[in-house]
Amino acid sequence: MKRNNFVELTAGQVKFLKEFKQGEKRSLREINRANILLLLDKGKEALEIAEFLDIGRNTVSRTKMRFLRQGMEAALAEEPRPGQPRVHTRKREAEVIALACSDAPEGRTRWTLELLTQTLNKQKGARKINRESVRLMLKKTNANRG
Repeated sequence: MKRNNFVELTAGQVKFLKEFKQGEKRSLREINRANILLLLDKGKEALEIAEFLDIGRNTVSRTKMRFLRQGMEAALAEEPRPGQPRVHTRKREAEVIALACSDAPEGRTRWTLELLTQTLNKQKGARKINRESVRLMLKKTNANRG
């Protein structure tokens, strides 16, 4: 008796998955997803696959459901990850860059990271910023501090 959510691959899909694994350099996650689909096609259970590939059972279930709902491409692809939220807004970055590109304070020949950080942290109402954040913002723009 067949279940609704059984994975049945065509000969073309099996060939594609085997070539996918052997082809260009792939991440381990992509190879695992291809192996999951191939093993599901052979009738293996999620728990067996998870133990055999040394991955979580949820990974097998998510890959299977993505294949059934969205197809082969979606099942093999990496979903975008949100990453860490931005701490400083683009407006704040623009302020940092503008300050770094302005004339250095009296008695200084150029802005240093420490001097920029101190000046920015003295501004009222602005979120505190550390030296490394200033450095990374300036690195992105190739700003020349003199």
